[in-house]
Amino acid sequence: MTRIRPASVDAATAAEAHPTPGLLSDFILGSQDGLVNVLGILLGLASAGEGRTVILIATIAALAAETISMAAVAYTSTRARRQFYLAEERRERWEMDHLPDAERQEVREILDRWEFQGEEREKLLDQIVAKPKAMLDLMMAFELHIAPVAEDQPRKSALVVGLATVVGSVLPILPFLITANVLTAAIAAVVLAAGMLFAIGWYEARTTVGSLWRAGLRMLVIGLAAGFAGFLVGVLINAVR
Repeated sequence: MTRIRPASVDAATAAEAHPTPGLLSDFILGSQDGLVNVLGILLGLASAGEGRTVILIATIAALAAETISMAAVAYTSTRARRQFYLAEERRERWEMDHLPDAERQEVREILDRWEFQGEEREKLLDQIVAKPKAMLDLMMAFELHIAPVAEDQPRKSALVVGLATVVGSVLPILPFLITANVLTAAIAAVVLAAGMLFAIGWYEARTTVGSLWRAGLRMLVIGLAAGFAGFLVGVLINAVR
C-alpha cells in the first residue's frame, strides 16, 4: 500500500520518489502467504503420518500454484487500483472544469482543516486554483484519499509478490530435502519459519515505525498460528481414519 505524504502536494511525484512502502507490503504479502501456506500443508501431512515423498510432492506443487496465484492476484488488484485512480482523476478533472465554484470550496475546506484562515487561506487558495495540476493532486490526495499507481506498478507488484512467495515457500521445504526423518524435518521447518516470520516483522518495523521486537513477535505468532491450523487438521484426520 502506497502512503500519501501530506508534505507533498504532488502525490504522483511523492509515490514515485518513495516506492518502498508498496514494495514492502508486496514482499510481506508474498513471503508470509507462501511460508504459512506451505508450512500448514507440510505440518498437516506430517501429523497425519504421511511420508517424506508425499510431503515434498504436495508442498512443491503448492509452491508452484501459490506463486502463480499470488503473482496474478497482485497484478490484477494493483491494476484495478490504477484503473480506479484514473477514473476518479477523470471525474475530478470534469468537476474542476464544470463545477469550479464547488471545487474551490472543497479546496477551502481542506485548507480549513490545515488551520489556514482568513486572508492567508484565500491567498493560498488562489495560488492553488491557478495551478490545475497542483489542485488536482491536492483533491485526489486530500479529498478522495487515494494514491496514484504508476503504469508499471502492476508488473512490479506481481514480480515482487511472486518472488517473495517462492522465498517464503521454499524455506520450510528445505529440511525435507536434507533429511528423511519427517519429525526432525518438521521441527526444523517450524524453527526456520519462526525465524523468517520474526525477521519479516522486524524489518517491517525497522522501515516503518514501532517496536522491532513487538513487530517481530506479532508476525511470528500470527504466522505460526495459521501454520498450526494445518497441524491440527492432520492430527484430526489421522485420528479418524
